[in-house]
Amino acid sequence: MIVLGQRLVAPSNGDHDNPDPNAPPPTPYRRPQDVPSELSHNATLHLTFNKFWRRYGKASRNLMHAKLRKYTKFLFVRDPFVRLMSAFRNKLAQPNEDFYRQFGTRMLKRYANVTRPLPATAREAFQAGLRPSFADFVHYLLDPETEKEEAFNEHWRQVYRLCHPCQIGYDFVGKLETLEEDAQHLLHLLDVDHDIQFPPGYRNRTAASWEHDWFANVPLEDRRKLYELYEPDFRLFGYPRPDALLHE
Repeated sequence: MIVLGQRLVAPSNGDHDNPDPNAPPPTPYRRPQDVPSELSHNATLHLTFNKFWRRYGKASRNLMHAKLRKYTKFLFVRDPFVRLMSAFRNKLAQPNEDFYRQFGTRMLKRYANVTRPLPATAREAFQAGLRPSFADFVHYLLDPETEKEEAFNEHWRQVYRLCHPCQIGYDFVGKLETLEEDAQHLLHLLDVDHDIQFPPGYRNRTAASWEHDWFANVPLEDRRKLYELYEPDFRLFGYPRPDALLHE
C-alpha cells in the first residue's frame, strides 16, 4: 500500500547536509521489501484511521460509508491459535519493553506468583529469568478481569471484533497460510499486479505444527475455554476445530 500510494520517497544519493548536485531526484519506493521497517511502522507518515477522523471531522462518517460502498475491501486472517502463539512469541517471549511494561509485568504478578519487585526493563527481567509463560498468557486471556480493565490488544483481539467482517462485508478474505498465492490473486483482482509484486514469504513464521508443544503446559480445561473465546474466528474463516488439543 505504501508503494502504490507513492507518497514515501526513497533517499537519493548524497546526504542532507552535502547533497550531490548530480544525484537523481528522490523517487517513491518501487518494491515493498525496500521500504525500511521503521518507516512502514511509523504512524506519523501514513493516513491512519484516527487521522482520518480528525482530518474530516463531522464529514468522516459519510466519507467512510462512501468508501465502504466503492472501495475493494480485503482482509487477511490466520488460524486463531497460531495467531495467539505468534503474538506471544513476538511480543512477550522476547524482550519488548512496551509489552513488558503494559502486559508482561501484570501477567508475572497475577499468574506467575512473582511477589518480589519486578525489574524496570524487559531486558533486566529476562536476564533474571522472569518472563511470562504461554500458560500465563492464556490465563490472562481467560481472566474475566482482563477486559474489565481494557479491551484486548489488537495483536490478540478476536478478528471478528477487530475487523467487523459482518458489518464491513469484505470483498476478499485471504489467509496467512496461503499468503503469497492469495496476495497475488488480490493484486490481480485490483489490476495492480503489473505495478507491484508481493514480496516472497519469510521463513521465521510460527507454524501450526508447533501447537502441541506450545499448549503442553496449558490445562485441558483452559484450552477448551480458549477455544470458546475464539470460536467465532474459527467458524467465520473456515478453520477446523483443534480437536487434538481439546481432548485428552
